[in-house]
Amino acid sequence: MKDEELQTLIETISAKEFGKPFRHKAFFNPRLRTTGGRYMLRSHNIEINKKYFEQLGEDELIGIIKHELCHYHLHLEGKGYKHRDRDFRDLLSEVGAPRFCSNLPEEKKQLKPKRLLVYQCKSCGMVYHRKRIVNTVRYVCGKCRGRLELIKELTNN
Repeated sequence: MKDEELQTLIETISAKEFGKPFRHKAFFNPRLRTTGGRYMLRSHNIEINKKYFEQLGEDELIGIIKHELCHYHLHLEGKGYKHRDRDFRDLLSEVGAPRFCSNLPEEKKQLKPKRLLVYQCKSCGMVYHRKRIVNTVRYVCGKCRGRLELIKELTNN
């Protein structure tokens, strides 16, 4: 699907589902990563993430378009267009649009290996478990103000 086809699809959905014309631009934005689409408040354009169409199909794309058109029409009418607004939620249920888009199958986050750093005070022996590296020159034991020493680094691979 190209930008021109997306434009005509959005215009058709707007006229059919909302009974109002869509008079601005709609296009695929390849830089979108974590969202299915977005409505731009200043330009009134709609940007869509093409990955959702490619991976989840046309039904998901239509849901995203309906969602963004809810933002579009409510904003232009001066009504509540944000996710938390009653007008927005009512219009979503009226046209059958999802409140949030589905997760992409490929976007299963790569799990970083968890690491745990173990520090021990040289004076009192107090043990500290940290995820981040501690600057042992700058920071001292909270109990006795003694010097800290890195004992071991544990990682889950």
